[in-house]
Amino acid sequence: MDSYVSFPKLGWTIPLNEEILSIPFFKTEISIKWYGVLIAIGFLLAVVYAMRNYKRFDLQKDPMIDVVLVCTVMAFIGARLYYVLFSDHRAEYFENPLSILEVWNGGLAIYGGIIGAFVTALWMCPLRKVDTLRMFDIASIGFFIGQAIGRWGNFFNQEAFGGNTELPWGMTGSWISSTANPTSGFDHTLPVHPTFLYESLWCLLGFLLLHIVSKKAYRFKGQLFALYIMWYGTGRFFIELLRTDSLYFFTMKVSCIVAVLSVIGGAVMYFVFKNLENRSAKTLVEDTPTIPLAEETEEPVAEEKEDTDGEQD
Repeated sequence: MDSYVSFPKLGWTIPLNEEILSIPFFKTEISIKWYGVLIAIGFLLAVVYAMRNYKRFDLQKDPMIDVVLVCTVMAFIGARLYYVLFSDHRAEYFENPLSILEVWNGGLAIYGGIIGAFVTALWMCPLRKVDTLRMFDIASIGFFIGQAIGRWGNFFNQEAFGGNTELPWGMTGSWISSTANPTSGFDHTLPVHPTFLYESLWCLLGFLLLHIVSKKAYRFKGQLFALYIMWYGTGRFFIELLRTDSLYFFTMKVSCIVAVLSVIGGAVMYFVFKNLENRSAKTLVEDTPTIPLAEETEEPVAEEKEDTDGEQD
């Protein structure tokens, strides 16, 4: 068994490979990896969700698809640039800029993808005449779908794990336990936290939460987006504390800093968007002209004219 993941206390050992298959291409080979396939599946399911629910958000299908496609490309670029900027090897990337394009060697950061997608949407939504906040709301649900599924790519790559644990679901694997593994901060001979699983489950719960709110308690534009930012930031902060492969800004974990700012920013946005909606509703009521009811008037009852001529022959 060359490559495997094991859960010792559960008695599970799963043979796996990060590659699904390799296709010969001229003098080289193109590898199709689980990580990319799972991200693609997550993206497709997010799009399917949007296609089935866009009317509920008062969006039009074709302009929405245009926004999604452009934002997807920019999310990928944002995820790569975020990783490069905060990686311990950023000096090497800047010395050889072409290496930044070598994404097949690893290095994507979800926060960069989120930032890239939403910043791009600020430009694309007005361009395609799409309501920005409603687009953000439906996209937030889609992001949770994509993240919940995409995180399982880390399982196949044996990455994004945490420190050692004695919990029943503690995992290890051929790469995790390898002395060639450059990841530090844990004992390679002992099981570790499957933090990719924690984040996947957290995002799944987030999806269910936002889906229910969107159907039962959707009160104002931007509500789901603000809840997404707060929910994901809260979970990511505590999960990041467990991880051993974090990106650092000096001595602080970058993702923990961004998570705290996300929760604060999301809370502020929630109340700002709510107040904007309340003001809009109030202004609409005040500006609506009122039509006064017609006053009741008493019409004099015409008296019957007395017949003074008597009967005629």
